[in-house]
Amino acid sequence: MASLCFVEREDSTDNHNELFKVPLMKKVFVSGCYDILHAGHIQFFTEARELGEYLTVCFASDEVLWQHKERRSSIPQEHKQAVLQELRMVDEVVIGDGEEPGLDFKEHFLNIRPDILAVTDDDLYIEQKQALCDQIGCRYVRLAKTPPEFSPISTSGIVKWIKAPVEAPLRVDFAGGWLDVPQHAREDGRIVNCAITPMVSLRDWGYAQNSGLGGSGAWALLNGEDGVASELELGVGWQDPAIIRETGWCVWQSGSQPQLLFKRDPQILSGLMALLYTESDHDTPSNVDRERNYDLITAASKRAAAAVYESDVDQLGQSVAMSYQAQLDEGMDELPAAHGCIGRKYCGGGWGGYAVYLFQAESDRKAFVLEHATAMEIEPYSKPIT
Repeated sequence: MASLCFVEREDSTDNHNELFKVPLMKKVFVSGCYDILHAGHIQFFTEARELGEYLTVCFASDEVLWQHKERRSSIPQEHKQAVLQELRMVDEVVIGDGEEPGLDFKEHFLNIRPDILAVTDDDLYIEQKQALCDQIGCRYVRLAKTPPEFSPISTSGIVKWIKAPVEAPLRVDFAGGWLDVPQHAREDGRIVNCAITPMVSLRDWGYAQNSGLGGSGAWALLNGEDGVASELELGVGWQDPAIIRETGWCVWQSGSQPQLLFKRDPQILSGLMALLYTESDHDTPSNVDRERNYDLITAASKRAAAAVYESDVDQLGQSVAMSYQAQLDEGMDELPAAHGCIGRKYCGGGWGGYAVYLFQAESDRKAFVLEHATAMEIEPYSKPIT
């Protein structure tokens, strides 16, 4: 309810002073970038408007956004102003172009002299804004983030979502597994892997989940995230998100972060790869610290790297066979043999899930897939150069 004050006015007809009661409007002021409007902004504006009777929204100009956020505006500021002005809870829209970080709205604020400056409770400029409010006797109000009507999202989250691909490949690792885990890295070690199709999407995932094909890396990419950090936080390696983002047939340096040494068009592998789903659980994190032959794993990785450099499928098969021997020595179950197979191994190090088979000829692969109900053909994938 509006507060009341008394003002005097001289009546020209009878020279008597008459006393009128005039509503004093409580003005609320908010500021921000508001670059891509979403439901969280609408909720904040609504709650701020409820603090008074008149809401002024100030948004950062294109120049301020460029200087302070280092990004272009999503739409020209005149368009943004028109959109904001049409919101039912907004009474006035101004553009902040001040150079002081966090106070680009200062000139408008001092001219309008609002009663309340409303901010979210994660405001980064508390001291500066409180001092500004003290200059004119304005209340500084932090609005707690109440349970939203929609799932929370940020402008940066929207940008990531827009940039995210609709589909992504998965991956097979040929050699060097575990050498992408920081505590097991070796200077002379390599990680050799390849992106594969069929692709996956958030709506269509044609593989068993949690099965050694780098699904967490693909899931991160499809949601606009870089999965390297999250994989390392889980105590596993970075190769899944690295190869799924890069695509192709790749050789990586063993170490704590992805370092691509060589990438080849993988079409030489077309028609030669298959997957067999073992129908047993795959669990990489719980197997990180298990004893294994890292000398053999490293030797296999160096041979696989040479195979990529020389585009030699037979040598790649040898490296896969060496990696498989390291897995057997670790205690994994033996995989079914296959005619024409030059190398087979479990994908990843999780003791289950999918196994990759590399064949001499496409006819051998076809016969293998027909023989095994849980087998499927896969092809190498490399994204087009743009």
